[in-house]
Amino acid sequence: MKQTKKKLMAVGAAALLTTALAGCGSNADSETGNNAPANANTPANTSANADTNANKPASGDIPTLVWWTIGGQMPANFDKAIAAMNEYTAEKIGVKIDIKVASWGDWDTKINTVVNTGEPFDIMFTNNSKYSQQVNMGAFADLTDLVQKETPDLYNLIPQKVWDGTKIGGKIYSVPTYKDSSLTQYWVFDDKYVQKYGIDTANIKTLQDLDKPFHDMKAGEGKSFYPLPMTQGGFNGFFNSYDDMTLGLPPIGVKADDASRKVVSVLEQPDVMDGLKLLHKWYQDGIVNPDAPTKTEADKGPAFFAAQAFPGAETTWQINEGVAKYDMFQNFGPIYTTSTIQGSLNAISATSKYKSEALKYLQLVNTDPKLRNMLAFGEPGVDYNNVDGEKVVERTTDTWPLAAYTQGTFFDLAVTKGAPVDQWDQVKKLNEQATSSSTLGFALDIGKLGTEVANTKAVWDKYKYELLTGASDPEKVIPKIVSELKAAGMDTITKAAQEQIDAYFK
Repeated sequence: MKQTKKKLMAVGAAALLTTALAGCGSNADSETGNNAPANANTPANTSANADTNANKPASGDIPTLVWWTIGGQMPANFDKAIAAMNEYTAEKIGVKIDIKVASWGDWDTKINTVVNTGEPFDIMFTNNSKYSQQVNMGAFADLTDLVQKETPDLYNLIPQKVWDGTKIGGKIYSVPTYKDSSLTQYWVFDDKYVQKYGIDTANIKTLQDLDKPFHDMKAGEGKSFYPLPMTQGGFNGFFNSYDDMTLGLPPIGVKADDASRKVVSVLEQPDVMDGLKLLHKWYQDGIVNPDAPTKTEADKGPAFFAAQAFPGAETTWQINEGVAKYDMFQNFGPIYTTSTIQGSLNAISATSKYKSEALKYLQLVNTDPKLRNMLAFGEPGVDYNNVDGEKVVERTTDTWPLAAYTQGTFFDLAVTKGAPVDQWDQVKKLNEQATSSSTLGFALDIGKLGTEVANTKAVWDKYKYELLTGASDPEKVIPKIVSELKAAGMDTITKAAQEQIDAYFK
């Protein structure tokens, strides 16, 4: 009998250090709700042997790969920074990159359009909210054999259990980002409000515990101040207690600590309903900004946000958000689920002419600190300066738009000056301490559920923004959502998921 248990795994990060999660948010993680700042999670230091000129195409031509990813607004020096990367990688492996950036608010729609219309690309950032559906559509190449043959350094760098967490139908369709692959959730306050209102963060454990600090801040700062500013993604990490089985549809899941592994209608669970009712009360009380359901880009310098993260993340947030000091405290995790492993993936198009070259580029990203730092921080000498070789950098701008957690491992990335020098060792420690979801290792096979999944996601998409920002009254709208979900095929998905789980763990 297969069983899950606590894991001691050194795997590795979340949607934060660049434009708010989630992590993985979502921004790219809008399915779990995300109100983190624009740049929320960043990566680390490790090196390996890079490919050489021998890997250049035999013709001597240098292909330029199209890489779709997520990020913020383009700074004036973006093209110059990419040109510097291309000069370096052309010399190293005979490959250049054309990075296409979908904004946090537009990523969901843009990536769907790219996949659905067959727009050419070579590499695409994806995550657990979209991955299985995109694979089912035939959008991504099967890398199972190719990654071992063409890029053995990349394959050997990433732990087998992380590779296994990306598999669908036993095959590898993406390169996982090896970082904080377990999930640890943090709540973060601007320290000036902590001091001004005497907020005891050590005793804040639940959503309800946030009620008094939020109301104190609202009363003290005035009508136009919102203690819990949100974008349409909602409250980041709201559904963390439920494993979505990589479905990317929060209304269906398994309670992460449920040994019986019962698939449930998540929105109807008492703990979820209580949380949604509190969000609605905050929205009515002016704790949440009234335009949250339609707001796609976060304002800088939020007074509070929630984010998946790791020790030292506040250093980057302070730089990116222009805040003197952030106080962050852990409120959930660390925990492993298959979805947390799938929180940051880079897939290769099934129709790409340069599959091998794309893998070699991703191998270089994951093994070469110089390229890793440029992707994460921008143009050397403009956006950042090296302090200790490639191991520590000092950020000099806050405008670099790319989300570091989407690119590659944290363990060949520099630490930002001011963060703990052992930051990435601490990330590994979190992974080692992580408990496991009761369904860790299981990924729902939606091969025969394509219509139901598409239809139920369309229903969820109609309601999620208002529900997860508190604009909707959950006691009124959830019965309507559940009714429409059932009409769209939720019961069929639930039944199939339960049958698959029971068979997998028997």
